Amino acid sequence: MKPVNGSTGPTPNVRAGQDVSAGQDVRAEQDVRAGEDVRAGQDVRAGEDVRAGQDVVRRRRSRAALVLGTVTGAVLLVALGSGTVLLGLVGGGAVLLDTAGGGAVLLDTAGGEAAGGHDPVAIVAPPWAAPSPGLPLGADALGRDVLARVLAGGRDLTLTALAAASTASALGVAGGLWVGWSRGRLGRTAAGAADLLLALPLLLLALLAVVALPGPAAVVAGTVLGGTPLTLRVVADATAAARHAGYVEAALSRGERAGAVLLREVLPAHAGLVGADLGQRLVLAVQLAAALNVLGFGPAPPAPDWAAMLRENLQGLGLNAAAAIAPAVALAVLAGTVAAFAHVLATRDGLS
Repeated sequence: MKPVNGSTGPTPNVRAGQDVSAGQDVRAEQDVRAGEDVRAGQDVRAGEDVRAGQDVVRRRRSRAALVLGTVTGAVLLVALGSGTVLLGLVGGGAVLLDTAGGGAVLLDTAGGEAAGGHDPVAIVAPPWAAPSPGLPLGADALGRDVLARVLAGGRDLTLTALAAASTASALGVAGGLWVGWSRGRLGRTAAGAADLLLALPLLLLALLAVVALPGPAAVVAGTVLGGTPLTLRVVADATAAARHAGYVEAALSRGERAGAVLLREVLPAHAGLVGADLGQRLVLAVQLAAALNVLGFGPAPPAPDWAAMLRENLQGLGLNAAAAIAPAVALAVLAGTVAAFAHVLATRDGLS
């Protein structure tokens, strides 16, 4: 049968095939869009899960930082020998350490009697006497109460280490902000000088300083010479990386000066870095102060000192090992707690 009016249009079968093809194309396009929507939804959910996991990790790290910060503060308080610290339970009663007067007093709240309260410099027993009810850690080389000397022996060392770490960290942060922000020849010279100091042995610098300065000042000088360059390099690298950050460029576009940007924008952004670095400088200062005190450059006898107790009681390890072990444990707890807190601060802010 010929088409009407000479028309050459498609036959009904052809049109039906075209309709089927068009329907298939529509369904294929709908399937593609549906697949894209599904993948987009999966990506969104995956991103939400990742962010939720990151939030959980950050909360855990924040809690760990809080706990370790509390423990670090308690350890520093005991080391400084000031205040009253509740340590634990002994025989159903709390043992209370009151070192405000520079000595050590143990009170059992169950019985209310003093378990020990000897003067750290008083001779109360034969040399290297074994532990007994009146002497929980025994006596040292001269017959003095080891526990009383341990509780009073961390004050000068800790104060010196805190002063040294604070000075080194402050100088390093200030220098690092300047070197990282400036690109001049003077900044490059300062960075080169810091690298040169980092190549020198720290103990050698401290021994050179102790020749001209008293022990505590030598610890501060040694920590500054050995710790400030490292802080400067770390902060300088972080500052250089933050120079082109959005919040810095926004502050500069508002017309703020470089000094204001560094203090108001860059430094607060480096708070975790500075806190972690301060902890590391404190550990360094504790180690340096202990080394110099062991060598005899610390407080003069009979003042109690953890490092000096190590030197004085090494010969009596066979008679009363606690006389040497107790101050060593005190030093290890102080340095280890501060180092752990610094590490938690660093990991919380993604620095390590």
